[in-house]
Amino acid sequence: MNKTSKIYVAGHRGMVGSAVVRALRAKGFDNIIVRTRSELDLTNQVAVREFYAAEKPDVAIIAAARVGGIHANSSYPAEFMMENLAIAQNTIGEAYNEGVQRLLFLGSTCIYPKFAEQPIKEESLLTGPLEATNEAYAIAKIAGLKLCEFYRRQYGVCYHSAMPTNLYGRGDNYHPQNSHVLPALIRRFHEAKANNTPEVAIWGTGTPLREFLHADDAAAGILHLLELENPPEWVNLGCGIDISIGDLARLVKDTVGYEGELTFDTTKPDGTPRKLTDISKIKATGWAPQIPIEQGVRVAYQSFLEEQAAGTLRE
Repeated sequence: MNKTSKIYVAGHRGMVGSAVVRALRAKGFDNIIVRTRSELDLTNQVAVREFYAAEKPDVAIIAAARVGGIHANSSYPAEFMMENLAIAQNTIGEAYNEGVQRLLFLGSTCIYPKFAEQPIKEESLLTGPLEATNEAYAIAKIAGLKLCEFYRRQYGVCYHSAMPTNLYGRGDNYHPQNSHVLPALIRRFHEAKANNTPEVAIWGTGTPLREFLHADDAAAGILHLLELENPPEWVNLGCGIDISIGDLARLVKDTVGYEGELTFDTTKPDGTPRKLTDISKIKATGWAPQIPIEQGVRVAYQSFLEEQAAGTLRE
């Protein structure tokens, strides 16, 4: 990939896609192709075929997906599977048909078995059952990963994948029910502070451990992978460090400046005790994350305030 490359970023309005576009522009790439959902329906094979035929990008970065938290995944598994399968099939298959030689597909670490050994290595893929609450999404992402692997093996094109851990940052989704844990905490503590709410209760004991990567770090990792002549077929994209939900809640509480009480509702479920990725494979290629969680949460909260003031908050 060089400065004259024509680069298509699918999902450029999402948190990851927008971070990728910012990172590309910061590095001097200005031949970037984007389409909004209303301009190009990625679940429509004919439309995607015509797009690739007309634009003929050199590189495709597939950051588009239907995403959501546990509630959304559990409530709409058919839609999550159908839409994400269609997006993967169309963006990867039609890229090959139109001569795109380099493609990076973004998945998720939810592709790994529910009880995978921690930290989770890439080799644990397909060695056990998936977490039931996001099985539909995970299967679609596994299909995309495997499609890239098979095109590369069969036809020699450099199609490869990255599996990000829990991402957060500018452009995150702050929906009260459908957001992930970190943006949900930011919103809850911000609103509790604004409303002088005396107490914020968090589900569970606060002991489960989770890993978080800032979207700007993820974008840097994606660009790094695209600069490799012979990248791994797929890599975990994380920070390799986890934090308890309790400590994360306390960090967000302090960052927001909420002075009320933080309590834990132990009648609610905790979920999986730990979910941490092994990032040895991508680190061996020369990349490592640069944004520690404390700095990342400060930046994320500032982005939340700016987006709220501008009326652009995703919710």
